[in-house]
Amino acid sequence: MNYCKIIKADPWGNYSTDIEESARVLMGGGLVAFPTESFYGLAANAMDEDGIRRIFSVKERQDKNPVLILIPCLDMLDTLVSEIPATAKELIRRFWPGGLTMVFHAGPGISSLLTANTGKIGIRLSSHPIATALTRNAGVPITGTSANLSGQPPCTNPEDVIDSIGERIDLIIDSGKTFGGKGSTILDVTTQPPSILREGMISPSEIKKIVA
Repeated sequence: MNYCKIIKADPWGNYSTDIEESARVLMGGGLVAFPTESFYGLAANAMDEDGIRRIFSVKERQDKNPVLILIPCLDMLDTLVSEIPATAKELIRRFWPGGLTMVFHAGPGISSLLTANTGKIGIRLSSHPIATALTRNAGVPITGTSANLSGQPPCTNPEDVIDSIGERIDLIIDSGKTFGGKGSTILDVTTQPPSILREGMISPSEIKKIVA
């Protein structure tokens, strides 16, 4: 069996060289599994249609399911969405970087594969140092879907990623076991009031303090 390359990176140590290599793989059309606050995610360059198609193929994911993206910095948000509602700005100030994915009206450069033809895109600024460093080194938004076959439980360690999709991807950034628990909360900010699509790290009561 041909498994992917594994790079060990301590999120609290000096991982700059490892992340630079990982970003090069990503920008060359590769797929990279990486740690997040909860589970391992699977990154493709979110501006590369071929890379996005590989995500769906590797995960055996139906194209009716949208894929959220992670951004390297708040300044990039304006380039990816058609508008940022006032409520979203308040939520950003309170919860980003962190465990809140917000769904916006997608800008013209966003692939319809990512939106599942809904015209909406889920976006998050991660608080995990490895995830953020990867997006910053790549300089582009990356996909933040879970690193596993669709329908299987998400992976909290690199060994599970290898067992699930290790023959199908290019690289794993091994930072050991992640915390697991709940994934990000997904909140649609295109509706008034915003609607919770998936409960997760950020509780409904915390969100209601901002949007009520």
